[in-house]
Amino acid sequence: MNPLSSSNNAPIGIFDSGVGGMSVLRHVRAQLPHEHLLYFADSGFAPYGDKPEPAVAERVLTIAAFLVAQGCKALVVACNTATIAGIRLLRERYRDMPIVGVEPGLKPAAAVTRNGKVGVLATERTLKGGKFLQLRDQICRSSKAQFLLQPCPGLADQIEFGALESDTTTAMLERYVLPLLEQGVDTLVLGCTHYPLVQASIERIIARATDREVVLIDTGEAVARQLARLIEADGLLRPVGTDRIPARLDGFTSASATALTATFAGLLGIAPPVHEVKFEANRVAS
Repeated sequence: MNPLSSSNNAPIGIFDSGVGGMSVLRHVRAQLPHEHLLYFADSGFAPYGDKPEPAVAERVLTIAAFLVAQGCKALVVACNTATIAGIRLLRERYRDMPIVGVEPGLKPAAAVTRNGKVGVLATERTLKGGKFLQLRDQICRSSKAQFLLQPCPGLADQIEFGALESDTTTAMLERYVLPLLEQGVDTLVLGCTHYPLVQASIERIIARATDREVVLIDTGEAVARQLARLIEADGLLRPVGTDRIPARLDGFTSASATALTATFAGLLGIAPPVHEVKFEANRVAS
């Protein structure tokens, strides 16, 4: 592990296949406002969903190594596909570092559903994954909740392109959400970190289609809480009031710095410095 990662003042590294992890980043910033953060958008290698799992796992290790080299004290894998492919390998490699991944929020959904019908919006890769199906079966047995799975091909790509309010994105959302509402779901899991970025559009579709209350589950908040618990337990919280240097956020991307800068402004209303990082064969280019 990089020796700087043991410092309370060291940053937390957060990464995703693209901009979807910003839905997690905003919760981390709200939960841990005094922490320095690094956000890596691997848009140059996106989407992860159409890559073989070993290739995604290798990419996860490469990005994590880059963030650890920047002195990160903790890592957040803000991508379902990357979590499934690589988090076990990360935890084996960085045994003393807090590492948090994401998974579709089946457990919190089962806890809040009133009629036992839960819709799950996710990528095809996630819904076919053995880890996801095992989790679904486990929660079904313990809660009796029924999970209605809806793959959403193309939706993450639309969000990645910044087409949050386009007619194409709206049509996709209607095609994926309306059948679940017709089947009576009262809870809807946003099972990809990209999807909370179009939550407002989903809420409008629900409001037009039904007068039932439908609860949306965004796992980013739970990820931020878990991260806070882990770094506090390890004594890694950045001291409050003892350091006059304000919390800093830096962005990194394997694609265009200009594009990521625009996304930070459009989605979060902020303008952090953004740096381009090029990889060759999953190694940082010299």
